[in-house]
Amino acid sequence: MCQIFVNTDPILYEARSRSVRIHGMVTSIRLENLFWNVLADIAAEQGTTTNRLILSLYDEVLEAHGAVQNLASFLRVSCVRYLTLKPRTRLPDLAAGPPDTTEPTSTGDGRSVVSLRQGRAAR
Repeated sequence: MCQIFVNTDPILYEARSRSVRIHGMVTSIRLENLFWNVLADIAAEQGTTTNRLILSLYDEVLEAHGAVQNLASFLRVSCVRYLTLKPRTRLPDLAAGPPDTTEPTSTGDGRSVVSLRQGRAAR
């Protein structure tokens, strides 16, 4: 099973910083590329931009808790929770042979994990 994860394209876990304006203040957020991909998918699903999505999430957590302790960690957890709410797909059966390494999580072809999940669900 580890081969499924070990063969993941390193670009997906490479961290990248982006500047985001939150109520007039510019802040830098550093996330792994995979999380940026998931945030972009969520934003597209909501009909907004990634920056506006982050602002909305920031405002919602601020309203709920009075402060945002660690925005980058909150965004990562939000991405994971989003993915767990999507239709579930099964990991490949390793007894059937090696995993298909032509999928986006291992090739880094620019498609996000959400696109991968949607493609699998359609099969």
